[in-house]
Amino acid sequence: MQTYIALLRGINVGGHKKVPMVQLRELLSNSGLLNVKTYIQSGNVIFQSINDDSKELEKTIQNSILDHFGFKVPVLVRTRTELLTIFNNCPFSDEKKSERYFVMLSDVPDEMLVNEASQKTYPDDDYVILNDCIYLFCAKGYGRAKFNLNYFEKKLNIHATARNYKTMVKLLALSEE
Repeated sequence: MQTYIALLRGINVGGHKKVPMVQLRELLSNSGLLNVKTYIQSGNVIFQSINDDSKELEKTIQNSILDHFGFKVPVLVRTRTELLTIFNNCPFSDEKKSERYFVMLSDVPDEMLVNEASQKTYPDDDYVILNDCIYLFCAKGYGRAKFNLNYFEKKLNIHATARNYKTMVKLLALSEE
């Protein structure tokens, strides 16, 4: 049985797409996922499954949420090992630790699109696109960053969701238990 982390995008933000975590855990448990845990209200789910197809698990979670709550939510599912690899591959120094963001991508983007997106820069924001993750450093914080998920999704033609350093550390710790 494999341990997975599901990253839901855009729930419980600004009063939109409200998904109570108690209901989400119950819903996902009823859909066949095992040992379902959530972390904070922004859509982080740790679970286990005998199914080893991440894309199929994403669809199961999306459809369960759509059927129960009535709206579509982008979902990315990664194994604990995949998330740990993303975390460990971060190219930024430890001094930038608290301002790091990990933007997980639904797929590895086309190299031509990566080259095109990489042409845009801002003085206080730095990023590196590696495989299916964008490592983003925001000197003034994510809320004041010039880059956002919409920019990367449009430029790279993929879905994305971001987590900060602290959340990544906690997800890795919770998925280890």
